[in-house]
Amino acid sequence: MNTDIQRLHVAARYSEAAIFNGVVYLAGMVPECQARDIASQTADVLQQIERRLAEAGSDKTRILRTQIYLKDIQDISAMNAVWDAWVVAGSAPPRATVQAALADPAYRIEVVVTAAVHVLVKPTVKS
Repeated sequence: MNTDIQRLHVAARYSEAAIFNGVVYLAGMVPECQARDIASQTADVLQQIERRLAEAGSDKTRILRTQIYLKDIQDISAMNAVWDAWVVAGSAPPRATVQAALADPAYRIEVVVTAAVHVLVKPTVKS
């Protein structure tokens, strides 16, 4: 196992985050809520991103790049309203937004984030 790469929430298929060389790479975050509207799903995904970044020693002001996948590009205005309220003024990251077929038909959004960490997270060692 690579000790210079830290992985958080590792499953058989993927990890929810990987930290390497002061950068955290988040997996695509999809809505966990049952809401069907883009505003609610966007808010849910952004809250998840905040939690994962905090866990990795980062925050939304340190996002280096964001990729947003929308089920329907017509949702971009409603999604942007939630995004704009969430992003810290002066810290808006480079971003790409595209329409894509998502893994679950109920998902209207998926977001991938790369961010700089404040401090490297020390893996816990069981004794």
